[in-house]
Amino acid sequence: MQIIDLAEQTRFLGQVAPTLKALREEVESVRAGEIAKPLREIGPTAVRVQDFAMQCTQQALTLSTSQYAAMKDGHENLAELVEATTQISLAATLCTFAIHRRTEVLLYDDADETPAASRSRLSEATEELDRAAKTYHRLAQRLSHRLASFAARREDQQLIAQAAGSPSVTTTPKEHAARPEVLGPPAGVAAPHPTDTAPAASPPAPRSPGRR
Repeated sequence: MQIIDLAEQTRFLGQVAPTLKALREEVESVRAGEIAKPLREIGPTAVRVQDFAMQCTQQALTLSTSQYAAMKDGHENLAELVEATTQISLAATLCTFAIHRRTEVLLYDDADETPAASRSRLSEATEELDRAAKTYHRLAQRLSHRLASFAARREDQQLIAQAAGSPSVTTTPKEHAARPEVLGPPAGVAAPHPTDTAPAASPPAPRSPGRR
């Protein structure tokens, strides 16, 4: 199990939906055009969607090997995340397929010479991006709420501690003891800093009675 900064992961999750919305608008803009030069018109968008799909897949992989999987409903959340990343990848594939449906007229005599088939694939791509955006928005809110709730954080810490005791965990007991707060501080709360405290001074030794 890797202990990662879940606050940073929450920020990424929250940024995915707006990014997908921007990509959706880009796909829709291409769909509304003539698509006279499909590779030039659709290609750049297809590449951007695919690149972002890879980023999302990488984050899902990171979360799957972290304390996120051990938190409450962690495996269910990961399953939703994988579904969303698949939808983004499918959208990229549909964009590429839209290019092919427009260029196959050069390969096959019975191919459709109109951009109708390409527009249909691009429309399907926007639907997949919409579904993924909703899932990411929901997952970002869910994780943010758990990190902000003291009761939820305490519950998750107990679940993570239980998972850390399993043989599959790579974290050693010493490393785990050095990180008691595996979830990190809540949003807006700074982590406490250790203060240097000097050892208490020893009381003075009693004076021996002097001679008179």
